[in-house]
Amino acid sequence: MKYQFVKVAAASPELRVADPAFNAHKIVAVIEEQAAKGTELLVFPELCLSGYTCGDFFLQQTLLDGCLAALKTVAKATAGLKMLVFVGLPLSAQGKLYNCAAALSDGKILGFVPKTYIPNYNEFYEARYFSPAPEKEMIIPEAISDGDIPCMTEGLLIRSDFGGKDGERFDVRVGCEICEDLWAPESPSVDLCRRGAAIIVNLSASNETIGKREYRKTLLAAQSGKNLCAYVYASAGIGESTADMVFAGNNLIYENGVCLAESLPFSGETAEAEVDVGFLLSERRRQTTFTRAEKEETFSVAWADFMGDGDLSLRKFPQLPFVPQGKELERRCGLILSMQSSALARRLQHTHAKTAVIGISGGLDSSLALLVTCRAFDLLGKSRKDIIALTMPCFGTSLKTRNNAMSIMQAAGVTIRTVHIGGAVNRHFRDIEHDPENRNTTYENAQARYRTMVLMDVANETDGLVIGTGDMSELALGWCTYNGDHMSMYSVNSSVPKTLVKSLVAYEAKRLGGRMEVVLKSVLGTEISPELLPPDEKGNISQKTEDIVGPYELHDFYLWCFLRRGYSPAKTLYLAERTFAEKYDRETLKKWLVRFYKRFFAQQFKRDCVPNGVKVGSVSLSPRADLRMPSDASANLWVKEAEEL
Repeated sequence: MKYQFVKVAAASPELRVADPAFNAHKIVAVIEEQAAKGTELLVFPELCLSGYTCGDFFLQQTLLDGCLAALKTVAKATAGLKMLVFVGLPLSAQGKLYNCAAALSDGKILGFVPKTYIPNYNEFYEARYFSPAPEKEMIIPEAISDGDIPCMTEGLLIRSDFGGKDGERFDVRVGCEICEDLWAPESPSVDLCRRGAAIIVNLSASNETIGKREYRKTLLAAQSGKNLCAYVYASAGIGESTADMVFAGNNLIYENGVCLAESLPFSGETAEAEVDVGFLLSERRRQTTFTRAEKEETFSVAWADFMGDGDLSLRKFPQLPFVPQGKELERRCGLILSMQSSALARRLQHTHAKTAVIGISGGLDSSLALLVTCRAFDLLGKSRKDIIALTMPCFGTSLKTRNNAMSIMQAAGVTIRTVHIGGAVNRHFRDIEHDPENRNTTYENAQARYRTMVLMDVANETDGLVIGTGDMSELALGWCTYNGDHMSMYSVNSSVPKTLVKSLVAYEAKRLGGRMEVVLKSVLGTEISPELLPPDEKGNISQKTEDIVGPYELHDFYLWCFLRRGYSPAKTLYLAERTFAEKYDRETLKKWLVRFYKRFFAQQFKRDCVPNGVKVGSVSLSPRADLRMPSDASANLWVKEAEEL
C-alpha cells in the first residue's frame, strides 16, 4: 500500500477434518474475497488444509497426498494476485513428517517452514506424529511444484520490493513461525526480526480454555512490542473436532504491542488491519538496543511481488494522538498529574524551597501548573499559603481571564498577589524609546519579560522557586517569549501538549468539584491567547493564538507524526487528510504543515536552554533527555517536500 502500510488479514474459514479438497475450496473463497479488498498478506491457521485434529490420520499417505493436491489448488488461486498467502499442512520429507506452513504467491510455492517446537503436554500430542524442524535446510523435490522448494529450518523470510507511482520505494520482509513457536522461550520470530522481518505471521491451532485468550493477547503484545514488528496470528476455528477440545478462531493482529484487530472467539470473522511498517522500521533505527543479526547474508530470502498501491481503507488515526480515548483517559490523566506533582515535590524538597511562585493568567497552562503545584504541596504536607500566585494584569488582560485567575487562586486556597505592570512597562518603553502605539514584538514581549522578572524577584524574596507554565506545543512552535514565559526554575508542563492540557484540567475539574469545577470550566471555555494586545471595544480577547500559529490539534498531530512516528511530510499530509477530512481541506492542512516545519526548525534555540521539567509521555523536547537537534539545522528538505505536495 501507499506510504509503507501493508494490508494484512488472518482468517479461519469453514473446515472439515481430513477433507483437504473442501478446505482448499473454502480457503480459495477467502483469498478471492480478500483480493477484492486489496489485502496483501493473508494468513490461515495451522494445518488448515487437513485440520489440526486429524489424529492418527496424519500417518495416512492418502491424507498427505490429498493435502499436497489441495496445496496446489490454493497456490494456483494466487496466480496474478498481488498477495502473499500462508497455509498450513502436514509434509512428509526425508522419511519424517513435519507440521509446516507454506508460503504462496502468484501461483507459486515459495517455501515451507517446519514447526520448531512440538508440544506434547496436556491436551497436545503432536510428537506422536510430527518431528521438530531439522537442523539443516531441506529441498522439497519438484514433484510438488514446478521447481525445487526450500524447507527453511530457521524460518522463511519473504521480501517484497515496492515501487509506487509517486516514486516511493519500500522493502518489506515477512517471517513465519507456527503456534507453539510463539510460546517457547526462544521463539524463531526473534531471529527473524533481527534478520529484517518487519511482519511475523503465525499459523496456530490454539484451543480455547478459560483465560487463554487473555494470555494469548499478552504474549502477542509482548512479542510484537519487544521485536518492534507487526504480528499476524491466525488460529484454528470451530470446524475442528470437538472430541476433547474446542477451537474459537481468535485471530489477532498486533503492531508494536498494540492490538489493531481481533476476531472475537467463535465469531467466524476475519481479522483485517493495515500495519505501518514504515513506523516499525523507524522505531528500529531509533532504538539502539534492537540489533541486526551478525550473519544475515547466510540467511535465505525468497522474493514475491505482493505489494500494491492501494489507499488506506481500514486504519484510523486519532485526531488527538496524545490524548487517550475512552476509559483509559481518566486513568492516564490521574497518572500524569501524579508524575508532575511528584517531580515538583522532589525538586522543592531538594532545593529546600520555602515557597512556589507562579504567575496565573486565567488560561489553561497556568491553571494546570497551579493544580500540579497544589498537589505537590499536599504531598509534602506544606501549607498552600506558601504557594504565592500572582496575577499581573497589563494592556491585553481581559475581564474574563482576570476573573478566572482570581477565582482559581481563591478556590485553591493559595496566597494571592496582584501586581499591575502597565505603568512599569510604559516606563520601560520610555527608557528604550519605544512608541507604545507601535504594537510590535517589542510591545508584546516587554510585558512577558517584565512578568518573569516580577516572578523571579518574588521567588528570591520568599526563598522560593518559580514554576513554569508553558506546554510542549508552545515549545515546539517557539510560541513563547525568550527569557519571558520561556524561563522558570522548574517547568511542570514542558512535556504536556496543548491538546492534553485541556483533558488534564477537565479531569481535575471533575475530581475536585464545587467552586473549583465551576471556574475550571470557565477556563476551558476561554480562547487561547497570550493577551499581549489590548482587548476589543467590547472588552473581549482580540489576540487569538490559533489564528496566528494555527490550530493546536493540527500542530500536535503533526508533532506526533514527526517525532513519534518518523513520518515524512507527504505521509503526514496523507494521514491528516483522512483524519481531519470533515474539519479542514487539503490546502489548509498543507498551509499549517509548512508553517509547523518552519517554526519547529527555526525555534530550536529556545528549546536548547529551557529549564528542567518532568517527562510524562513518549515525546519530549528536552535537549537533555530526548531531542538532540542543532539550533541551526535547516528545514529545507521538509519544507520543500511539504510545499510541493
